[in-house]
Amino acid sequence: MLKRKDSSPQHGPKKMRCGNILRPPVPLLNPDNDGLIFQELELDHYVGQVYTGMPGPQSGSVPIMRMFGVTKSGNSVCCHVHGFSPYFYVNLPDSFSTADLAPFKNKLNNMVLADIRMANKTEIPEAVLMVELVKGKSLVEYTGENDTNFAKITLALPRFLAVAKRLLTSTIVYEPLQNHNFFCYESNVDIETRFMVDSNILGCCWIELPAVTSRCQIEVDISWVDFIAHAPENEWATVAQFRIHSFDIECAGRKGIFPEPDVDPVIQIANVVKLHGDNDVITRNIFTLKSCAPIGHAEVFSFETEERMLEAWAEFVREVDPDIFTGYNINNFDFPYLIDRAKHLKLKSFNFLGRLLSVRSEVKETTTQTKIGRRTYKSINFEGRVPYDMLLVTKRDFKFRSYTLNSVCQEILGEQKEDVHYSIITDLQNGDDQTRRRLAVYCLKDAELPLRLLNTVLSFTNDVEMARVTGVPITSLLTKGEQVKVVAQLLRHARTAGYFIPAHQGAPGGDQYEGATVIEPVRGYYTEPIVTLDFSSLYPSIMIAHNLCYTTLLRAPLKEKLGLTNDQVTTTPANCMFVKSSVRPGLLPHILQHLLAARKKTKALLKDETDPVIKTVLNGRQLAYKISANSVYGFTGAQVGKLPCLEISGSVTAYGRAMIEQTKQEVEQHYRIENGYETDAKVIYGDTDSVMVNFKVSSLERSMELGKEAAELIS
Repeated sequence: MLKRKDSSPQHGPKKMRCGNILRPPVPLLNPDNDGLIFQELELDHYVGQVYTGMPGPQSGSVPIMRMFGVTKSGNSVCCHVHGFSPYFYVNLPDSFSTADLAPFKNKLNNMVLADIRMANKTEIPEAVLMVELVKGKSLVEYTGENDTNFAKITLALPRFLAVAKRLLTSTIVYEPLQNHNFFCYESNVDIETRFMVDSNILGCCWIELPAVTSRCQIEVDISWVDFIAHAPENEWATVAQFRIHSFDIECAGRKGIFPEPDVDPVIQIANVVKLHGDNDVITRNIFTLKSCAPIGHAEVFSFETEERMLEAWAEFVREVDPDIFTGYNINNFDFPYLIDRAKHLKLKSFNFLGRLLSVRSEVKETTTQTKIGRRTYKSINFEGRVPYDMLLVTKRDFKFRSYTLNSVCQEILGEQKEDVHYSIITDLQNGDDQTRRRLAVYCLKDAELPLRLLNTVLSFTNDVEMARVTGVPITSLLTKGEQVKVVAQLLRHARTAGYFIPAHQGAPGGDQYEGATVIEPVRGYYTEPIVTLDFSSLYPSIMIAHNLCYTTLLRAPLKEKLGLTNDQVTTTPANCMFVKSSVRPGLLPHILQHLLAARKKTKALLKDETDPVIKTVLNGRQLAYKISANSVYGFTGAQVGKLPCLEISGSVTAYGRAMIEQTKQEVEQHYRIENGYETDAKVIYGDTDSVMVNFKVSSLERSMELGKEAAELIS
């Protein structure tokens, strides 16, 4: 580990002080003797120059992984990790031998170099760093137990991967393989995910570095093979006290016109800063344009010009050094408005809001497919800080009729915002220091409420555990949809089992499979208690019981060719074939068994735990295991996805339909007057993994008794 210069705010020039907002002082660190332990919060990469003494290429540009985090004592850390290079796999014929490696690598390297130099005049000594011959199996389809040849192709930079892939699949790179069809594997895995998988890093795990160009207090460099990533168990299950900065802005708009940053000024910015897990705040303040009467529970900083107010606020952010930004709609309104307004006012230093001294925060529009739907949203780079917008979190986790801050707080907290209508904001600003105080109290409440929501619904705690369970950065949970979580788990398990994942090119359309059963509701007004019989983890259980997986999928012609008997093959109700676990245990069932067993273990720990903080963490983790297990089925059925397999998803729903129909029949045939029961039971609705039963008894206790009896009968 090599330590860079100390760039703590304590050692910088004197700045505006807003109470005691600085992080703890940096302890003296001797990299020759002292290790460093921190909890990783964000992980990315950049292209930089070779760092002397580190592994990897020794000249030209190289990818450098970068981890931001916090130590147990609250110091911010920026760790540059050197020597990791991107790679992917291609299939090879049996005739390919180790003697072909060098000429194949040289041909591919020359073609990639020629291609990139033609495109942008890039000067780099070597594009293809290495080609290795490896053995393994394709993840998709059962073709027997023999391993086949693959080439592992390591490249100098991530952007060269697409070039190498295109050349291999569309041109003749190596003459002896001119008749070979190359298929690429894992070429669509980004370098951050690849690095995390290969280094055994889980999201938000603790990193140990054995014994400065950022705003972090501690900045270090290390080889990618020298650090230790601790699994989140026992002493490493704790969560660091991340600094959370919640804020809200107010603008002086024109009558009937939504504020525009080129015209309408920012007049107030409210801030609440606290440590995750603490009840007390570090600071609560408000920046106001023009004077403002004192507010008992908050510091007031007033400015005569908007320019000075915005510059002071940006300096405040850099001094507080938050790990997490939060607020309500900050991604799509507050941050873009501030950055665009500062640009209009020509404030050159304002948008250095991240942790890198020379990198500006810029607004970009991004379109993504998530469970919320296809949406275009604004993203902003804050290297080292995580924007955690509570509007996005609420839309992801809750189904409400309205997602205004007022409505959401009424639903979750049982309270509402301050009573200030947006139409009078400009009038309050143009009044006196008392009217501006009324506006400031309103603005402060809007900064406080997102923090209250975050703590009440435990969203951040649960997302930390989801990041740990699925092995993805916490930022991916809000921006990259559901599939990234399954891909990361699939990669980790496939790597261990010797499988390579095909790079699927998703496209809309194609075959459809019949969805889950819906028993049409028997409409009516029911005065008797209705019992719901719910299958526990139905779809994961089906996949485990019938060994449904990419690795066990069998095409009809291969059954006879491989000499498989009917006893070794399952034919599903969807008329698809899968080999049984006695032939090959499926990878997806293995992942699901791991998730469900881990959830059971976590729930047992939760039951015995007395520490309320640990109980919160464990509850978040067991929920993450449950959600992750249920999302595996959806991953196989997502046609516009990373690796759709309709044979799996169609078979799962076919089994599910059969079980729902069977449940309906058994309940209605068993619970009848002729069998000694009070009335004939009736299933009045069924959907996916549950049925609703009317036992036609008036007593709630009797209904519950019959429901439990029916659950045992069906099980």
